Amino acid sequence: MKKQTVKHQTASEPKRRNLWARIEQVLQQVEKPSRYINHELNSVHKEISEDLLRFGLAYPDTYEVGLPNMGLQILYEILNRREDVFAERIYAPWVDMDTVMRESGIPLFTVETHSAVSDLDVFGFTLQHELIYTNVINMLDLAGLPVFAKDRDLSYPIVIAGGPGTVNPEPMAAFFDAFVVGEAEELIHELVDILGGWKKSGGTDKIVLLEKLSQVPGIYIPAFYEVAYENSGLVKGLITSHGAPAAVTRRIVKDFSKIAVPARPIVPFVDAVHDRCSVEVMRGCTRGCRFCQAGIIYRPVRERTKDQVVEGIATILENTGHEEVSLSSLSSTDYTSIAPVLKELSDRYTEQGISISLPSLRVDAFSVQLVKEIAKVKKTGLTFAPEAGTQRLRDVINKNVTEQDILNTAKIAFQEGWQRIKLYFMIGLPTETQDDLQGIVDLAKKVVDVGLQTLDASAKSRLMVAVSVSAFAPKPDTPFQWVCQDTLEQFEAKQKFLGDRIRGRHLTLKWHNAKSSVIEGAIARGDRRLSDVIYRAWRSGCKFDAWTGEFNYDNWLKAFEDAGLDPNFYAARQRDLDEVMPWRHIDTGATQEFFKAEYENALTGELTEDCRTGACSGCGVCPNLDAENLLFGK
Repeated sequence: MKKQTVKHQTASEPKRRNLWARIEQVLQQVEKPSRYINHELNSVHKEISEDLLRFGLAYPDTYEVGLPNMGLQILYEILNRREDVFAERIYAPWVDMDTVMRESGIPLFTVETHSAVSDLDVFGFTLQHELIYTNVINMLDLAGLPVFAKDRDLSYPIVIAGGPGTVNPEPMAAFFDAFVVGEAEELIHELVDILGGWKKSGGTDKIVLLEKLSQVPGIYIPAFYEVAYENSGLVKGLITSHGAPAAVTRRIVKDFSKIAVPARPIVPFVDAVHDRCSVEVMRGCTRGCRFCQAGIIYRPVRERTKDQVVEGIATILENTGHEEVSLSSLSSTDYTSIAPVLKELSDRYTEQGISISLPSLRVDAFSVQLVKEIAKVKKTGLTFAPEAGTQRLRDVINKNVTEQDILNTAKIAFQEGWQRIKLYFMIGLPTETQDDLQGIVDLAKKVVDVGLQTLDASAKSRLMVAVSVSAFAPKPDTPFQWVCQDTLEQFEAKQKFLGDRIRGRHLTLKWHNAKSSVIEGAIARGDRRLSDVIYRAWRSGCKFDAWTGEFNYDNWLKAFEDAGLDPNFYAARQRDLDEVMPWRHIDTGATQEFFKAEYENALTGELTEDCRTGACSGCGVCPNLDAENLLFGK
């Protein structure tokens, strides 16, 4: 598939400050034109001048998916509070708009000023998951930028990335000038100071600029690291240059309570995926689920105070008019002030019809009182994640939840009037057997039985237990980073097993696309050679791979084949515990010794305590990052 690349505007050409007249002419040809307009409530606008560092914050998916992203909301406010920076948002145009823009020669543009992205100084992406990587390349191309970093000089914006994908940035190393590893709230000022000073100095040597950036803790410059490979294809090691550090250590905000709650989140023109007032009550989780990368890369646990959360919500509600409040974190019911916060919010807002939701619920922390507080206005959906169907497998993954915990919590929910509960499981977890699959079936049916025994006669007919099943993809820097992922055939056989058995009036079953999980698994633990695969996949038409209707498995397999690589080498291969991992030079703070010990504990079904309430797990994060758990409700 030949793509029509939008022409880059050179320095000798006049700057096109505003593309709106051309954009407006094509909006009638596309779905949801309000994705591409401007002036939403709380969006920021500044007078453009050469003194401003122009910073693009890009989410490589559609407007309604990207706008609620909390990380970008935080950076948007932090950057725009500075007088020397103007931060604007950029989203991936949907397929129809992409086509129209290419046909009309309209380059990728910002939301706030409809400026060409090539006019910016910085083009910054968040990498939330592997299935948006082709969108990154597509956005670079649509902006008129060479997609490979080696082909861009300083007449183009500096292209950087942050987010969870930087734990293993190697598959995207060819496309980015720099990666921000870890939390950016404090680092962003150091980055902006260097880039702003460089712009004012009129510097033209990109290597010198990258050398300056490489000295900032938490910034990784892939061009300064050369990868050596064994004849077998395994990574042999890295050779650094230009004074770059041997390892890049994850940056964190040691005291999260010092980071202000975003006060003026943007109110979208179209329904967003999470269209509500959302406040991050704490960062980090130490429960220690062995499959969970987020549980490692956001450690330690750092809370906001009760007053910060409550007053932050009050400010946001006043500035947005939202009618739903979400208390977000990796495990919101572990927030030590959760009960008093919920009570105060309920007392303040119940009569105003403002509802409360907890997007991350643990069945072992879900008390009767919390259920009652949530249900006072409306019963938002309840999702619980047993993850595995048997106690044996829940012990393997260190999910410290029993079947009785699950059934007791379901009973409480039904007693409080809920009629629909969603249960989330994974298939393909290490050591999984057919008994574990049958356990998913049995547990779902037991929850249905609890509902039938608890609900009154008029409500029983509306009882529904929705079972959602995803295909497990091992991730870097977890105790399961060494394990072999299931093949597509294995995943599909397990899906059929469940589909034949999870049936009935009160049960529904939905599973994620196993084909996309296989590709996700291959990229997640990939090395730098996968940049060629991702590029080839994009050239063949792959983009919006997280959208079921857009994902093309055959094109991905062909991209691997054309690049001379085997996806099974990256996904369906058991790794030796001493193998050099492609992301070895990215230091999240947790030690490989900890991961090995936890992997051995998984194989024996030995549980590891949560260090917030029990013994230190020895993960290494606190001493290595000079940090500690900060809990204010104790």
